[in-house]
Amino acid sequence: MRYVDGFVLPVPKKNLAAYRKLAREAGKVWRKHGALDYRECIADDLKNSWGGIPFIKLARARPGETVAFSYIVYKSRAHRDQVNARVGKDPFMNDPKYKDRPMPFDLKRQAYGGFKVIVDV
Repeated sequence: MRYVDGFVLPVPKKNLAAYRKLAREAGKVWRKHGALDYRECIADDLKNSWGGIPFIKLARARPGETVAFSYIVYKSRAHRDQVNARVGKDPFMNDPKYKDRPMPFDLKRQAYGGFKVIVDV
């Protein structure tokens, strides 16, 4: 059964270029180590007329921020654990150009979860 890691986080609009660059490089690392799919999405339509909680509110985005929705797809939870173990050892994770710089978003405000896929059509 496929498995998905999902992320929702607020990103300062002024940091979108840096976020995109970091995400592109991270995506290559996850794919290199076996992830089936890696997607980074930036909010485009956050109006919510049908009910529920809009992502902008869910992410507690502040003025000048937008919302990123990201996901990584794996064969299974065990596969996810294997891929993430390999990613953790990848030189990218200790690259000085990222290690000593602030992230383009606040890691403490990131929402994350691992999900079993129950419908795959």
